[in-house]
Amino acid sequence: MRKTNITVEVELDENHIPEKMAWYAQDGGIDKQPTKAAMISVWDDEKMEALRLDLWTKDMQVEHMKRFYHQILLSLADTYERATNEEDTAIWMRGIAEEFALKSSIKQL
Repeated sequence: MRKTNITVEVELDENHIPEKMAWYAQDGGIDKQPTKAAMISVWDDEKMEALRLDLWTKDMQVEHMKRFYHQILLSLADTYERATNEEDTAIWMRGIAEEFALKSSIKQL
């Protein structure tokens, strides 16, 4: 069996707040790619719940965070559709993402 790693390196300030982050995914050709935010979710099959780790650097701009969330919502819809073949629900989820974009002022009518 072959194994691989995806790593997120976090540099903290004296108050344990992320100052710099980078991620590595050797199989994907990613080597110390700087980033300002990461959201990682894993499934706990025993507890039947999602566990998550949300990190962002203290200099992440609010407007960038809003765009990050919007793109995550869209990607969740895409992943959901691939995993379930439920196109109707994925379309509904994309609608939620668009409502978020309007509500958060990253898109205008």
